[in-house]
Amino acid sequence: MSTPETRRRQQVEELSAAAIRAVSGSPDAHFRGGRLHRGTRPVPMPAPHLRSEDEDVPSFRGAADGMALHLSRSDRELHKRLRPEGGVERLLFELLEQFRVESLVPNGFPGVTANVRRRHERWSLSAHHNGLTETARGVLIYTVAQVARARITGEPVVEETEDLIEATRAAIAPMLGAHLAGLRRNRADQAAFAEHARALAEAVAGLLEPEKSEDADDEEEDTAAYALLLDFDDETGSEEGGTAGLGDHNGPVAAGAYRVFTTAYDREDRAGPLVRPELLRELRERLDARVAKQGVNVARLARELTAVLAEPERSGWDGAQEEGQIDGRALARLIATPADHRVFRVERTEPVADVLVTFLIDCSGSMKAHRETVAVLVDLFARALDLAGASCEILGFTTGAWHGGRARRDWMRAGRPKHPGRLNERRHLVFKDAATPWRRARREVAALLKADLFREGIDGEALAWAAERARACDARRRLVFVLSDGSPMDGATALANEERYLDRHLVQVADGLERSETEVYGIGVGLDLSAYYRRSVALDAAEGTGFRAFREILDLMTRR
Repeated sequence: MSTPETRRRQQVEELSAAAIRAVSGSPDAHFRGGRLHRGTRPVPMPAPHLRSEDEDVPSFRGAADGMALHLSRSDRELHKRLRPEGGVERLLFELLEQFRVESLVPNGFPGVTANVRRRHERWSLSAHHNGLTETARGVLIYTVAQVARARITGEPVVEETEDLIEATRAAIAPMLGAHLAGLRRNRADQAAFAEHARALAEAVAGLLEPEKSEDADDEEEDTAAYALLLDFDDETGSEEGGTAGLGDHNGPVAAGAYRVFTTAYDREDRAGPLVRPELLRELRERLDARVAKQGVNVARLARELTAVLAEPERSGWDGAQEEGQIDGRALARLIATPADHRVFRVERTEPVADVLVTFLIDCSGSMKAHRETVAVLVDLFARALDLAGASCEILGFTTGAWHGGRARRDWMRAGRPKHPGRLNERRHLVFKDAATPWRRARREVAALLKADLFREGIDGEALAWAAERARACDARRRLVFVLSDGSPMDGATALANEERYLDRHLVQVADGLERSETEVYGIGVGLDLSAYYRRSVALDAAEGTGFRAFREILDLMTRR
């Protein structure tokens, strides 16, 4: 099942995202895969101390507060226009802009000030302990960062390294003093601040130039100590990149232009008829044995599902009550028997689970090892949902062939045109539809154990298909759970298109559905799917199922 550390990290990310939305006024800000997004677009955070992969909660909160200040206090377009192109100049310019926004915390938010201060200290000490300050070049950059933040915010430098930087601070003070004063004086004016920030960054880069020419080997070794600091967060698809669509290494492509080369070989099949009856019976017996071994109480699971999914609905009236609303039909009895006070009625309500739960199962090759665990999970859920009065669909997605099959063959015959889009025979499987109760569908559910159904995976199209089926069902609430162990993978499509083509399409589809009435949840089988789904949980496939897995999915259902 998911580890306590994973659950704790997810909770911290959710709380931090809520704080970012409140401080920055960005209603679509959220963490996905440990990275801040607005909608489908990752938010670029070039200042290195904001790129936190730290499990320490206060430190992560400090990074989150720094991100919120960055979003709310920095004009991104102005910043892009004024910043240097790259290298040390840009590193320092990005740091100084972040220090500027961190100095503008309103007086009524002392917690934010403390959080960003704590984050800066933790990052500074981490950089120091990891070798950044072991060379003259590293010490200079580190010293400038410490002195500049202290001057801009009015806070002291990090105490542990104060003695280390003292000599360098004294040496650079005459050259940088005027610019540092200008930074402090103009911190409320981004454009004026940027002039001093750029001049300071260029001056420091000039100090480093003589060292760069002395010994190339030393330079290479030295640069490795802080190479990650220069890894600016500008990848395509971010806000800074200007589009969340599908870039292309061979030429421009319209944003969001997901394409399919041919649909001629796409199929949607019921899973049962794909398996010989004798084999299907054997697979059902095998699945029943695994279910019995788990020892999960289906009635208990049904009760918990009812508590999570059901809502009270009117189902009539109970008469002959001693309190409530007067029942006009009982007035004659009251006259005939004045001592009988049972002339009232009360409205009767019953919990009704007017819900459709769809399980969409990744039937790619890597999931073959987890097919029994997944089959047990969805089989028990389907039984319990039937008892709870809810509807359930069990769907799967795979491809009709490996490496593109006939679709790729047609593409090659057409001269291999650029940007072909999806290049395989899409295959969608129905193991159980919403109209069929579990008892009648139980044999077909066992087809999940048939290994040769598992080929490659085109997740985005499958998720859109499952959601479309869900919308066609007359239910008050619709939930789609995607069970997968990784990213979309179709070899032919990956080779013929731009990088992460299928991944970006999945993110687009999931984000679009999360804005609709269909609720989408990711259930990672041994992998965290938060990079694709805002609401997700990672199950430890090595531990089997047990009731803990069901409990974590039930908890996920409560996240609206």
